[in-house]
Amino acid sequence: MSSEPERMIALVDCESFYASCERVFEPSLYGRPVVVLSNNDGCVVAMSREAKALQVEMGAPWFKIKDWAASAGVVARSSNYELYGSMSARVMEIIGRYSAWQEVYSIDESFIGLRGTVGELTAIGHEIRAEVLRCTGIPVRVGIARSKTQAKLASRGAKADLSLGGVCHLGSYSPAHLERIMEGTATTDLWGIARRTGKRLAAMSIFTAKDLRDAEAKWIRKKFSVVMERTLYELRGVPCIPLEEQPPNKDQLIFSRSFSHPVATPEDMQQVLSIYAQRASSRLREHGLVTGVVSAWASTSRFREGEFHTAHTAVGMPAETDDPIGIAKAAFTLLAKVRPGSQYVRAGVVLTGLRKKTTVTPLALFEPEYEGRRIGETLDEITAKLGPRAIGVGRGGLKGAPVWTMKREMLSRRATTHWAELCEALA
Repeated sequence: MSSEPERMIALVDCESFYASCERVFEPSLYGRPVVVLSNNDGCVVAMSREAKALQVEMGAPWFKIKDWAASAGVVARSSNYELYGSMSARVMEIIGRYSAWQEVYSIDESFIGLRGTVGELTAIGHEIRAEVLRCTGIPVRVGIARSKTQAKLASRGAKADLSLGGVCHLGSYSPAHLERIMEGTATTDLWGIARRTGKRLAAMSIFTAKDLRDAEAKWIRKKFSVVMERTLYELRGVPCIPLEEQPPNKDQLIFSRSFSHPVATPEDMQQVLSIYAQRASSRLREHGLVTGVVSAWASTSRFREGEFHTAHTAVGMPAETDDPIGIAKAAFTLLAKVRPGSQYVRAGVVLTGLRKKTTVTPLALFEPEYEGRRIGETLDEITAKLGPRAIGVGRGGLKGAPVWTMKREMLSRRATTHWAELCEALA
């Protein structure tokens, strides 16, 4: 009989990730309340612990609170997607060094599988925290337990109890203490249970994690789903949600944005679609995918006077492709459905019918017109070296930022992806 310790699940969760990224290259923000804004500097979508202490509301419109924020010392930053993505990749690579099993769950969370005693794994948790902080400047929390759902619960404990030093192993608690933890955790604080589902559970007198854990499993499955049944068993410490070491196949790929200024002319809309198609095709190549159907849409504002309007088109591709020119041409069919003079405030390109790109080359008769020229790969190489606006196809290659480009007036340095924005060290 094997004496090897059972495998535990650790959730490594970055603390206030967007705000923490902003602080890495601007140390003067440490200890200050920081908020990060949504597209076009619209609403608060992330905040530091200090901003939460000031009771800044998530989703608060920035134009409504900016005067108060200035008087309260709150610092706002525009969403710096390039920086966040780059820092996330670095953090996840470091976390992955500690386990052969890793699932990158989101931009700021990763599950890993570990074996060892409570003391050993707690020590590893502290080591992970120290190494990620040393190498990236990003603070993380570590929650360790028998299942993913329990690990999420442990991560909440590491966040709530600062005396734990950012690492919480549920195995270090007595059964009586665990009961109290379960009793003090609302169902809506559990992983995967939203407010609407929480109301349904409450109507059945299930208010806490303990209530759900102790419910009858078959009855829960009948009333809800097998997913809820798995959550119940996970709360009992029975692993039912495996680590997804490979990301699941994508059903669709979307590139959409709101505009800082409305788009009203066919020329500007063609430029929008050209840029979006090229960005979407680049993401296809990142994932090794090709698309069979290209959809495009554009919509006016719901809040302006007059009739709300959405233009939409969908085109089946002659052959599955990741070619930016073919995808852009398919997206251009939207132009015939755009109403002259309408003020469009948002648009997007959606790619569906995705599958992995194979190494089998189709006969020349069936090969897309531009496929053999490797235009997509060439664009990727140039933009990776010189930046996303260095080159483009058609109107997507016009020099300079279009007037409709997403507003980011408080954008910090993209210090890990743009040579011109590298930080300077003064000695």
